[in-house]
Amino acid sequence: MAFCLRHSSVSADAAVRGPGPRIGITIPRAVGKAVQRNKIRRRLREILRPRLAKISAACDIVFNPRRSALLVDFAVLEREMDKVLARCSA
Repeated sequence: MAFCLRHSSVSADAAVRGPGPRIGITIPRAVGKAVQRNKIRRRLREILRPRLAKISAACDIVFNPRRSALLVDFAVLEREMDKVLARCSA
């Protein structure tokens, strides 16, 4: 699950935002213990790292993955993240 919010370049916080998009990853405790939550977070960061240049700087994106992100194959997770990023950048 992901939430996307676009900002205009003349918004009140434009000077504070800095370059690039803002991306957050929130993982509820219900997903598992810290080891599992951190593994999901590392997987998502690794997928996002090479794609940051393609994301609009006016975007705020918050990812809230489910437990299945821990079990699914990395390639499948990449495809799903690409879909989300395409939807947020459109």
